[in-house]
Amino acid sequence: MTLLAAALLVLLGSGLAALATLRWPRFSSGVGSAGAPLAALLAGAPVLRALFVGETSRLELTWGMPGATLSLGIDPLSAFFLVPVLGLSALGATYGRAYLSSHTGVRWSSSSWFFFNLLCAAMIVVCLARDPILFLVTWETMSLCAYVLVSLDYERAEARRAGWIYLIASHAGTAALLALFVLLGDSFGGGPGAALASGRASAQTLFALALAGFGVKAGIFPLHVWLPEAHAAAPSHVSALMSGAMVKLGYYGLLRVVVLLGGVASELGVSLAVLGLAGALTGVALSLTQRDLKRALAHSSVENLGLIGLGLGLGFAGSARGDATLAGLGLAVGLFHVWNHAAMKGLMFFAAGGVQHGAGTRDLERLGGLARRMPAAALLFAVAAVALAALPPLNGFATEWLLYLGLLHAVVASPPAGSVAASVALGLLALVGALGAASFVRLFGVVFLGQPRSDSARHAHDVRGSMLGVMAGLGVVCIGLGLAPMLALRAVAAPLAELGTASGVALAPLPAADALAPLPGLALALWLAGCVVAVALALRLRRAPRAADETWACGYAAPSSRMQYSALSFSQPFMTGVPARTLAPRVRAPRPDGVFPPAGSLRADYSEPIAARVYEPLFESLASRFARLRGLQQGNIQLYLAYITLAAVAALAWVSLSRSLQP
Repeated sequence: MTLLAAALLVLLGSGLAALATLRWPRFSSGVGSAGAPLAALLAGAPVLRALFVGETSRLELTWGMPGATLSLGIDPLSAFFLVPVLGLSALGATYGRAYLSSHTGVRWSSSSWFFFNLLCAAMIVVCLARDPILFLVTWETMSLCAYVLVSLDYERAEARRAGWIYLIASHAGTAALLALFVLLGDSFGGGPGAALASGRASAQTLFALALAGFGVKAGIFPLHVWLPEAHAAAPSHVSALMSGAMVKLGYYGLLRVVVLLGGVASELGVSLAVLGLAGALTGVALSLTQRDLKRALAHSSVENLGLIGLGLGLGFAGSARGDATLAGLGLAVGLFHVWNHAAMKGLMFFAAGGVQHGAGTRDLERLGGLARRMPAAALLFAVAAVALAALPPLNGFATEWLLYLGLLHAVVASPPAGSVAASVALGLLALVGALGAASFVRLFGVVFLGQPRSDSARHAHDVRGSMLGVMAGLGVVCIGLGLAPMLALRAVAAPLAELGTASGVALAPLPAADALAPLPGLALALWLAGCVVAVALALRLRRAPRAADETWACGYAAPSSRMQYSALSFSQPFMTGVPARTLAPRVRAPRPDGVFPPAGSLRADYSEPIAARVYEPLFESLASRFARLRGLQQGNIQLYLAYITLAAVAALAWVSLSRSLQP
């Protein structure tokens, strides 16, 4: 714990130093961005020892909160989630320094590094906290720091709106967590089954509160509506950290509660799997229709978070039924995809930041033709796109392959009703995969192929320096996990055993290991075949005679970028189904009227449909009802004191009455 404590001190010291040197922006940025990489180096050794060796430690200190101790501890489950937190914190800080220093048109403040480092420190403590009060304090600190970073460009209305939506959603989740921890009492740092020892609440109630509280942060459907707003408005290095690491802590909290409960009922696991699959379908459908590049990637995060929920839900259901194969495959998928998605989506958000940095926009309808102007960014964007589309030979394929195998096992091993449900889930998962591939074909084609659609795209420049180095490093991770998924599976073994001990089922990554065994050979063969084809094609083109001519223009005399597929027109064929129409953007295109109609127009509304059609009307209705209570606010201090007195008397009367009624 000494090195972990030192890492926290480095983060806090680096942030305070950046705040104290605001008058020298370059120095402040350098000091502030150095904290996360140094903290990752310090904390790396104890985290890896806990994960691969099983070395655990605990630190107990007294602090000023009444009846509480400052309790920190590390175990394999904490260490597993700390790996993406530390890795993306270090990479995000390195990338962010170059990204912010060269960003033009927006007033970036050096004070952002204080909140960035504080966010990183809070995420670390969330994984280490073994005391409920400490956990809630650092959870709230994490949420508030993320709010500041999302609203960093506060002069834009989009950033202010995203910040408010995130803040409201976070505090709604915190309210559920407060109720959860009141019922948990002091059992948060205990072992399996400790949460039910006091008998304060049933397992169903505790799991429901955990799902509501942690589900907001994890982007579980339908609590995901803040995520597209926040990721689109935040700086790209913050978006990468939030999507790749912070949202996963919602699943960490849920898993920690499951350990305290000693497992959950099969029905609760199935409920989580259904919500996960619904989130995956909703996220991929909305990703396919967005005009903003980062908003499309944020909806893709909803999809992948849904796949994590689907895997964990299957694992919980298998544990409750005593099916070690289903439990092992499901939980291994959920945990493995935490790392996979951190690498893939971290790279993709960094690549999107490179596009915005080089072309000055992330509007898909204003991009195009960037492959010639930004070849390095195009290559790394393609690596992330293939990985996120779950195509071999990259790492995204490994987790979806395990998910398919888990559902196939559920089809065979379940009773008739469960077998039918698993078969339907298999078909929907295949639909998610197909739409995901189409979504990333659309993004890459619209952004990098064709002709530029704006002057900013025509004059784009490629990423370089530390930004390119960070992206290349994550690209190597995606390729490495695709070639050697067994290495990541070794990291899953210890947390999987911990979850199995809690549920009373002997879990091991053996089923997943057997399923992944053929994949390294397949990936290597595909890479070798691709290299051979690329070399042969390059040699052929080098020897072939060259002739300059225009590309066939389909009969048009003067082709232009206006004749290319737009981002909206590409996705329209996929939005023909009834469920898809409800998620598609609302398009308004008035029909021409008269013999000589005026100029036509087309407008599309890309707002989050669930937020626009469910949450906003609900909150407006509640606001109008609560507005009637404004008469109670008279600005009279004596009246407010009377309210407090009446509330105190009512509370004392309730306590006295409840005690008198006890036998």
